[in-house]
Amino acid sequence: QVQLVESGGGLVQAGGSLRLSCVVSGTIFSLYVMGWYRQAPGKQRQLVASITGGGSTNYADSVKGRFTISRDNAKNMVYLQMSSLSPEDTAVYYCNARHYRLFTDYWGQGTQVTVSS
Repeated sequence: QVQLVESGGGLVQAGGSLRLSCVVSGTIFSLYVMGWYRQAPGKQRQLVASITGGGSTNYADSVKGRFTISRDNAKNMVYLQMSSLSPEDTAVYYCNARHYRLFTDYWGQGTQVTVSS
């Protein structure tokens, strides 16, 4: 059974930084494109960043230059380093694993990030 568990959310002041982590178990981690999504109240869930098994990355325009996604295939971990945070980044952040060929999706339970002004 594939499981994703996020950690690292919390409350931070505007301009601050946070690092989110997600550990994946129950599958061959390197076969999955890993992504971080976020959902603010009243809004749809949106992709923040993604990274392939080989390390190619993709970012939403709103976070380019501020967020960095990375992964450690040996540890089955994916990270999201967030800096220069603003209140607009406040949301529940979800870790996602999508099989590179089967496109099967798995989700974590989400972690709250709140940025105060």
